[in-house]
Amino acid sequence: MAKDILGEAGLHFDELNKLRVLDPEVSQQTTELKEECKDFVDKIGQFQKIVGGLLELVDQLAKEAENEKMKAIGARNLLKSIAKQREAQQQQLQALIAEKKMQLERYRVEYEALCKVEAEQNEFIDQFIFQK
Repeated sequence: MAKDILGEAGLHFDELNKLRVLDPEVSQQTTELKEECKDFVDKIGQFQKIVGGLLELVDQLAKEAENEKMKAIGARNLLKSIAKQREAQQQQLQALIAEKKMQLERYRVEYEALCKVEAEQNEFIDQFIFQK
């Protein structure tokens, strides 16, 4: 009966028979909620550490991928420049071949002309020798 009167006044006794303003059930629920909140905060902290580690790993992988991409682009550009150099060299060599062919044709024509002149001079010499 005394407990009921105190309960109506908002006063309660706990398990140690101390006078409390809160109902023991509410106090226990508050304590449980406090513990659950602490556990939740701890789990959130662990989650943030895991996510932070994952983000660092992803950033590192992204940097490595970017480095490899740059290396690949550099290698591709190098191959393109080598191909262009070879093409230019091939054009130079083809131009040189065309020039040498023209020079060969000039020499062949000159050789034929000189052979004709030599034949004419030999004929003239033979006629001159036979006339004497």
